[in-house]
Amino acid sequence: MRFKQKLILWIEEYLFYPTPLQQLLSALLLPVTVIYCFIKFVQKSSAKTYDFGIKVVSIGNLILGGTGKTPFTIALSKHFANTAIVLRGYKRKSKGLYVVSNKGKILQSQEISGDEAYEYALSCPDLIVIVSENRGAGVLKAKELGAKVVFLDDGFSKREILKFDILLHPKNEPTNLFCLPSGGYKEPKIEYLNADIVAREEVDYKRHINFSFYNATNRTFVRINTLPENLVLVSAISKPQRLFEFLPEGIKYEFFEDHYDFVKEDIMQIQAKYNTRNIIVTKKDFVKLQKFDMDLYVIDLEVEINTDIIGQVSEYLSRL
Repeated sequence: MRFKQKLILWIEEYLFYPTPLQQLLSALLLPVTVIYCFIKFVQKSSAKTYDFGIKVVSIGNLILGGTGKTPFTIALSKHFANTAIVLRGYKRKSKGLYVVSNKGKILQSQEISGDEAYEYALSCPDLIVIVSENRGAGVLKAKELGAKVVFLDDGFSKREILKFDILLHPKNEPTNLFCLPSGGYKEPKIEYLNADIVAREEVDYKRHINFSFYNATNRTFVRINTLPENLVLVSAISKPQRLFEFLPEGIKYEFFEDHYDFVKEDIMQIQAKYNTRNIIVTKKDFVKLQKFDMDLYVIDLEVEINTDIIGQVSEYLSRL
């Protein structure tokens, strides 16, 4: 395994499930963590909240990295009409505000939009997808384009926007409960109390996994029930080990840093290393790999949301 891959896995282990030695490092960094939490408190206390004249629902988490925000947002958005998704577009090769898609018409490339926004554009042809570092500007653009509801991806910390906050609570919580840099929490765990809804995995929402084969020649997906042998998992998502529970035991794997921008040589080297062309990826990785015109197996992660959660969101939106 490459040094960079080992370092990524070590950092994720330190942040979420530390060894005794890593726990010592975490304790040594606690003074910095206290400063970080104080800054967060000052930012929260001094923020002025503005009503942007449109209904905004934020889907966020307190933990760094993936807790299923993207599939949860996709699933929730399908229950409402005239909607937009606004997100930062992390690690995209652009700055500023871009309309990525407008009700099925994709207007930007994956490089401009970022992988998450492009996944939204492919998965949600009935809505508007906007990327903007300034989330308020993105909300106003969605309103200008005729949206009635905005879903704000990872917007819990955006206190300047009047919104309804949903925080996702993962099934497997980290054993390290500290905030950065001592642990993997972006904000103190007590912030769950400030959410309008805390959606608990396996209670309020459940993940369902399907597999597809992408034929690069025809650019088509075919749902499959059985995965081939000599399969290699390639992923550039946060905490990729969580995929193991859905895949064959002992599967070979190559992990890259979160949001890594693949080049074709990466995949060719992996195919040569393991003497196989059978590569399986997440949908988020697929949007970056499809440009290489190679056959791929794809993990389709879908979320089923409890009707009580959908009802609470509907009730909130009806009050406005």
